[in-house]
Amino acid sequence: MFKEIENPAACEMRSVIRFLNAKNMKPVEIHRQLCDVYGEQAMSSSLVWRWVRLFNEGRETVHDDPRSGRPSVVNEDLVLAVEEKIRENRRFTITSLSLHFPQISRSLLHEIVSDELGFRKL
Repeated sequence: MFKEIENPAACEMRSVIRFLNAKNMKPVEIHRQLCDVYGEQAMSSSLVWRWVRLFNEGRETVHDDPRSGRPSVVNEDLVLAVEEKIRENRRFTITSLSLHFPQISRSLLHEIVSDELGFRKL
């Protein structure tokens, strides 16, 4: 039995796939070996097949391609402004905060308060 590697990066598994594919190993065998080493964290067999196909078509990089998308509106200044409002009134609600920050959705405010600032309801 192999020692199981926990929390592998996606590019790490893709590197293994690329290496084993270069040795002309079949995708089924590559997936089996990934499962042996990475356990439940391993890629699904369909993803292994997809990456093997991409590498056979000439892809060389194992890293994610840059994607376009909406940039995050959370920045340090916004987090500090939210924290300042919270410190003014410790008995805040997300609704009361949303009145002070109408440009930010309630879910994003909740994320800032709980994830970024670490506040929680007592």
